[in-house]
Amino acid sequence: MTMGSLGDVALKLQDGPFGSNLKSSHYTDEGVRVVRLQNIGSGFFDDSDQAFISPAHFAKLQKHECSAGDVLVAMLGDPILRAAIQPKSLPVTLNKADCIQLRCDPDRAVAGYVTHYLNSGVAQSHASALAHGQTRKRVNLSQLRRLPIPLPPIEEQRRIAAVLDAADALRAKRRQAIAKLDTLTQAIFIDMFSRNGWDSWPSQPVESVANPGKGAIRTGPFGSQLLHEEFVDDGVAVLGIDNAVQNRFAWGKRRFITEKKYAQLSRFTVSPGDVLVTIMGTCGRVAVVPNDIPRSINTKHLCCVTVNKEVCLPEWLWACLRFHPAVLDQLGATHGAVMPGLNMGKIKQAEIPVPPLNDQRRFAERMAATVYHQEVSDRSRVQVETLFASLQQRAFRGEL
Repeated sequence: MTMGSLGDVALKLQDGPFGSNLKSSHYTDEGVRVVRLQNIGSGFFDDSDQAFISPAHFAKLQKHECSAGDVLVAMLGDPILRAAIQPKSLPVTLNKADCIQLRCDPDRAVAGYVTHYLNSGVAQSHASALAHGQTRKRVNLSQLRRLPIPLPPIEEQRRIAAVLDAADALRAKRRQAIAKLDTLTQAIFIDMFSRNGWDSWPSQPVESVANPGKGAIRTGPFGSQLLHEEFVDDGVAVLGIDNAVQNRFAWGKRRFITEKKYAQLSRFTVSPGDVLVTIMGTCGRVAVVPNDIPRSINTKHLCCVTVNKEVCLPEWLWACLRFHPAVLDQLGATHGAVMPGLNMGKIKQAEIPVPPLNDQRRFAERMAATVYHQEVSDRSRVQVETLFASLQQRAFRGEL
């Protein structure tokens, strides 16, 4: 099979505007859509977090215009490389920094084939070897341009893309099932408590419902306290954004530190029932730590809250931080689920309604049934993901 580079097949390969050219303060309620890291999934476009800029500001940045059918590549996060095709429902967008626009030369490459390749283990291995950064690994545009890619004839690319598209449709169905269950949880919350009126219970700041004493609300180690090169293959788990980004606890990429390192960082220990909030990257995602969690710490990308269960149950705090409109407003949610500048101080000060524990328990019991079905669906999703990854590997080794 002929090999080439990503730059060889690109009519356009461009990063988004950096620095002051595009800031969260430029976002508006409507206008031209901005593609950000959280919108680019591995093979799918996530439309849940929406941001816009005015047409006037877009005119200044028009060289970064993306079109439906372009391949959008995220070069930061986990996994390091993620690619999705811009959907037809978004004919024109603007890509943000670290979100690369790739427009394929139709004589050299098929967009669907390139997208599947970039999400494959083969491309991920190449990207990992190129990635740099101590805390958050990334690849840059020049490295992406040099990324090797197998280039069979166009018709063969179309065949491979069609086979992988069919398998990918099964993955999409699993994601949709989980999303519907998430919507059901929100409906339970609204049904049980909006009937009583949001103002029928006293409000307290989050720091008042946390465990008494120092460190009940904390972030993880900063700077040189924990470096990426200190991660090992086994030991004490390190939790990051990927463990909470789905608004429920899920294992992503496994990271560990040694027992010796843990002894230095034990104050960052995460316990069953703690509530995790993402405060970097995709901000404002929330998860409750399950009872079977092994010994773990959290990174600086998470705020960890240990609640006082005599006042507030973890499931109730989770629901307030996810669904309560007044709480979301206090956390700075703008333009949908965007939370620019979310930090531990805002979380501490955010006031939540605190109903009697019996009401909270009823909610937690109903939520538990939904969580069970989510876990079953998630196990099925993992099986499909594993089969799909195997199919991808075969495809790009020329064995499909």
